[in-house]
Amino acid sequence: MVLKNPELSINGKEFIWGSRTYVMGILNVTADSFSGDGLLSTDQLDDSFSKQKISDIVEETILKARKFLSSGADILDIGGESTRPGSRQIGVKEELRKVIPIIEAISAELDAVLSIDTYKAAVAEAALKAGAHVINDVWGLKADENMAGVAAKHNAPVILMHNRSSWAHAEIKSKLGGRYIGMEYNNLIQDIKTELSLSISTALEAGVPNRNIIIDPGIGFGKTVEQNFELVDRLDEFRSLGYPVLFGPSRKSFIGYTLDLPTDQRVEGTAAAISIGIDRGADIIRVHDVEYMVRVARIADAVVRKSLQ
Repeated sequence: MVLKNPELSINGKEFIWGSRTYVMGILNVTADSFSGDGLLSTDQLDDSFSKQKISDIVEETILKARKFLSSGADILDIGGESTRPGSRQIGVKEELRKVIPIIEAISAELDAVLSIDTYKAAVAEAALKAGAHVINDVWGLKADENMAGVAAKHNAPVILMHNRSSWAHAEIKSKLGGRYIGMEYNNLIQDIKTELSLSISTALEAGVPNRNIIIDPGIGFGKTVEQNFELVDRLDEFRSLGYPVLFGPSRKSFIGYTLDLPTDQRVEGTAAAISIGIDRGADIIRVHDVEYMVRVARIADAVVRKSLQ
C-alpha cells in the first residue's frame, strides 16, 4: 500500500517514510512510569512534584535529552501522566506543571523535534505553544473532543493510537507490573484497523491533513500477552490504511511476562520485538533505551530497507 504522503517536515527536519526507521525517545516526567524510568523521584508521589525544585528536574531532563539526541533519536516524546494499568489519572493543571517547563527548556537549548504525550486538548495546545511540534494521543482523539481541532489549528502532526485499556481487565504483579487479561476482539487486527479508521476520520473532518497523520496500533494498550504477539507479527497489515506506523513495544508487559523479567531487564526482548516490527514495516519506534535500539534499527534497516547509515 502506497502512503498517502511519503514524507513529512517537522521543525525543519525531513521524515521520508520508508527510507529508514525513525527513533522516538521517551522522556517520562512521572514518578510511576511502568518502565521505571520516570524523571521524578520514585519514592515520591506525583502530587509532590510542586515541592521539588523544578530546575533540578529540568536539568536532569535536558541531560537525558542530549544523550538521546547524540545516540540518534529523531523525536523526543515528553509525557507527564503514566498510562500503566492502575495508574492514577491527573488533572490538566498538574500535567501542565510537569511538562511545560521541560518543553520550554529543551526547545530553547536543543534543536529537536518534540512530541507531547497527552490525551488532553488543553495540555496539547499549551505544549505546542511552549515549543512542542507533535501530539501523541494515546486515545486517538477519543478522550477529548477538542483534540482534533487543536491539531488542525496548529498544523501539528498527530499520532493516533488504538486503545482499549480497561482497569477492570488489568492484572498487576509486583515483579512484572500490569497486563491485560480477558480482552475480547471479534477479529484483532480488523477491529483495531476499524477503530483507527474512526480516529483518522475524526482528524480529517477537523481539518488535519493526511500528511500530518501517523497511526499506532497501541501494543500493550488493552491487549493480552497473546494478542500483543499477534500484533507484532501482523504489524504490516496496518500499512493498508495508508499512513506511517509507529510501533512502541519498549519494555512492555508482554515481554516481561514471557521472559519472567522486570522492566529494567527487558532490553533484549525489546530488541527482538523491534527487529520484527521493522521487518513488518514500522516507520517509527518509540523506545526507552535509545542508544541500544538505534543500533538495532540500523542493523534491521540494513537488511529490510537496504539502508546503510
